[in-house]
Amino acid sequence: MDEATAHAVAALRAVATDAYDWTTPAGGLEWSCLDTAEHIVSDFTAYAAQLTGRTAGTGTYVPMEIRLDAGTGADGAVRCVEASAGLLAAVVRTTPPGVRGWHPFPYGSADAAGFAAMGVVELVLHTYDILRAFAVPYEPPAGLPAAVLARQFPHVPPARDGEDPWRVLLWATGRADRAGHPRKDRWRWHNPIQVPAGPVELIEVSPDAAADLAAGGTGGSHWTEGGPFEGTRGAAGRTARAYAAGTHRPEWGMFTVVRVADRRAVGAMGFHGVPDDEGWAEVGYDLVPEARGNGYATEALRALTAWALDHPDHTAVSGLRALTDRDNTASHAVLTRAGFTRAADRDDSHTFEYARTRA
Repeated sequence: MDEATAHAVAALRAVATDAYDWTTPAGGLEWSCLDTAEHIVSDFTAYAAQLTGRTAGTGTYVPMEIRLDAGTGADGAVRCVEASAGLLAAVVRTTPPGVRGWHPFPYGSADAAGFAAMGVVELVLHTYDILRAFAVPYEPPAGLPAAVLARQFPHVPPARDGEDPWRVLLWATGRADRAGHPRKDRWRWHNPIQVPAGPVELIEVSPDAAADLAAGGTGGSHWTEGGPFEGTRGAAGRTARAYAAGTHRPEWGMFTVVRVADRRAVGAMGFHGVPDDEGWAEVGYDLVPEARGNGYATEALRALTAWALDHPDHTAVSGLRALTDRDNTASHAVLTRAGFTRAADRDDSHTFEYARTRA
């Protein structure tokens, strides 16, 4: 957020002079350049308020409107962009782990990192829009486009074969063409999903966090002793590779299992990919040894199963399937308690299934 702000403000300030008419429509928009700057300020302030107002679950933004004072010119507008960006960055830094604010995409909430990433997207894109009005080229700092694509656009195939991530971000938001892909006239981003599960909750792992986990990092989570476990890093590697190949689909990847009481990640759970041609998705999980025996896996699996089968967008899902080692009796017990039943074994593994007809 700080890097994007410093870069964008410098670019905007360079055209905040009498030589440029900010009442001109911004490139590709119906708003004027001043209106576009006001929109950036409004977004930053609203995002900060969503976090400080703890609005997750309210179904709405904090009811307030942010506008520039009447008569504010280009220089004042840029000052407001810089000031409101600092406000959002400060709120993001000081928001406790686990706090979420309301946002409609995709399912009603976002965390502090999500609001920061959305702020970066708004800033760099609308800076580009304003400068387009004056035929001034703009490109954000290297690394930022790829980062926000992985964090907020996991459904968009990433840059490949020498593609410029900035051009991919412009295409993903309806501002440019992309070879081999139709031009977009509608778009939206994707904030990681949160699924409550009693003493724990499941938080969707974005491709950038998965890549960090696979490389030995924390994936942005605070882990309990002994974590992340080997199975978690393996699953993260599969998610990262699927994203790089353009086959990753949000919702059907990996989730961290976070203990609500102390906000510590205690394991991972998720899907091995999208449902197959018959509508079945395979589920897998692991917990760090320190967290086992507390019912966390059972509660998380019940919640993830209900989410996968009951969500209105998942009507084509027939059921969930899990394959376990024959001697892993603890896993068998988790699956049984979560409502799964034994099915015909596959590949020398015990197979458990939960069909939609049972949901």
